Amino acid sequence: MAEDPNSNQSPKLSDIRRFGRSIIFLLVWLLLLNFLFFQSPQTTRVPYSEFLSQIEAGRVQKATVGGDRIEYTLREDSQGDRPPKTYETFPVASDGNLVRLLREHGVEFSAPRSHEGGTIAIILSWALPLLLLFAFWGWAMSRSRGGGGPAALTIGKSKARIYSEGSTGVCFDDVAGVDEAKVELEEIVDFLKHAAKYTRLGAKIPKGVLLVGPPGTGKTLLARAIAGEAGVPFFSISGSEFIELFVGIGASRVRDLFEQAKAQAPCLVFIDELDALGKSRMGAGPMLGTNDEREQTLNQLLAELDGFEPNTGVILLAATNRPEVLDPALLRPGRFDRQVVVDRPDKSGREAILKVHAKLVKLDDDVDLDKIAARTPGFAGADLANLVNEAALLAARKNRVAVMMADFNEAIERIITGLEKKSRILNELEKKTVAYHEVGHAIVAALMPGCGTVEKISVVPRGVGALGYTLQLPEEDRFLMVEDEIRGRIVTLLGGRSAEELIFGKVSTGASDDIQKATDLAERFVTLYGMSDRLGPIAFEKRQQQFLEGFANPRRAVSAKVSEEIDREVRAIVEGAHHMASAILELNRSVLEETATLLLEKEILEGETLRSHLAKISRPTELETWLNTGQEIPSPNDDGATVRGDRSVDIFLS
Repeated sequence: MAEDPNSNQSPKLSDIRRFGRSIIFLLVWLLLLNFLFFQSPQTTRVPYSEFLSQIEAGRVQKATVGGDRIEYTLREDSQGDRPPKTYETFPVASDGNLVRLLREHGVEFSAPRSHEGGTIAIILSWALPLLLLFAFWGWAMSRSRGGGGPAALTIGKSKARIYSEGSTGVCFDDVAGVDEAKVELEEIVDFLKHAAKYTRLGAKIPKGVLLVGPPGTGKTLLARAIAGEAGVPFFSISGSEFIELFVGIGASRVRDLFEQAKAQAPCLVFIDELDALGKSRMGAGPMLGTNDEREQTLNQLLAELDGFEPNTGVILLAATNRPEVLDPALLRPGRFDRQVVVDRPDKSGREAILKVHAKLVKLDDDVDLDKIAARTPGFAGADLANLVNEAALLAARKNRVAVMMADFNEAIERIITGLEKKSRILNELEKKTVAYHEVGHAIVAALMPGCGTVEKISVVPRGVGALGYTLQLPEEDRFLMVEDEIRGRIVTLLGGRSAEELIFGKVSTGASDDIQKATDLAERFVTLYGMSDRLGPIAFEKRQQQFLEGFANPRRAVSAKVSEEIDREVRAIVEGAHHMASAILELNRSVLEETATLLLEKEILEGETLRSHLAKISRPTELETWLNTGQEIPSPNDDGATVRGDRSVDIFLS
């Protein structure tokens, strides 16, 4: 996006030339110092034996004899107009006859002079460049404080990019999927366009608006759209651009930014990634590595927000995806008066975003954006833009005239699971193990509540470490998980390991990631969600804000007995899920073997073929009870003596 050529950020040609001449003058001066103080006459080094031979031949005219070096000239070199050539040699320490030999042959000799001037020259050669550097630094700082010269060439000037009259090229029609945030921000546009109707009633226009949301949800795009709709100057800068090595530079840039904004009011000032500048100062002392420059810059920002009166027409927008780390002083009313949440879009929002990005792409008639939106829960706006682009790239690679639905399906799969690893060849045992593992996941997932639909099973390696995968896509957006769904998800994670145990009688390392996820989910079940009947609705896991205040332990300070109870509950949940997964697969062993055999033959199962096999699955009688209560119905073979699940944790401990 081109900047406004009339803005005061545009460097003047005369200032650039003056700056260039200063740099050239400094370089020439340093070269001159080097020439004056470090240039020495050319000398020729000769062996000491040759020097003695020249003395005995009467060729040596003068000699300067030092303790570790001898310089001399020859008689024949002194006869012309040129200065005599200088020779040097290094004496032998044990030669005590040199002085006598020089006298006998009439050689004029002396000792070397002490280098007072040389010492001064060395000192000056170090001091003068430093003095020149400090002089140049003082000149630059004085220009910065005085406001002269372009911001790109002065250190304390703001680096904000300016778009005059909202020429950002973005308006609200270009932003989709965040309708609630747009409604909130439309008021800001109205403030800037019709400020009089608010001030007439005594209302105060907000000074600051903070956009909060995950990465890729469109916070920066929304800020540019506000400026585009309002048609006012738009100052855009990143929080990291205020932070410099030298203390005071960031504060100077903050002052300069607000001075420029006040001069062009009404306008918008946008600071992206505010957390780089506004991190909390709580618990950060000099011994803990605090950054004085960042703290001074934050203090200056707080002072500037307090310094300008309401209704001056300057509104500060800021964006962050880490609001929990911001200093509380930034978030109080009177500074950032509003916090607008820009969250990941729901299904209708994703469809609207896809329509915006699909305008520039030629789509085939079979493309259903509503179905694509349903298959991409959790995707942010940036993810959906990448999805459309990936589908277009895949279609172009296959020389299609339009992007088809198959290209979008492949793009979704590529984004979720990674690229195919065709060079990774599995041997027969590995391929068979992976096939039974993935079919085990699919069979268990087909019976679990809230797990979505099993769309595809594959034994083609993808991504960094996936030797196969089971693709599950939810049928609708979900914002809460209930107790039985969490247990069902743990059972699904352990379905692959249980299938390996059932078929091969041993397990592989392929289930390590599943076990890790299952254990983490079971621990959150107990310590964060408070769903354990034994421990009750108590949160044993600390919130993120407490980490910022210096706590290193993710759990609260609990007794050893309570910590042991937590571990027992977690193990009971995982063991119960493992037993339930094994029971499901044992009941459906024929379906497991039939589906795995077909998967080994075709490598990929999807569509009607996969659905026909999963339709044959039978449901164990004790499944519903375990999902809802964590307890299993006793088996008739146990004579009612053993109840497995959460109530029988002791039998699982050694």
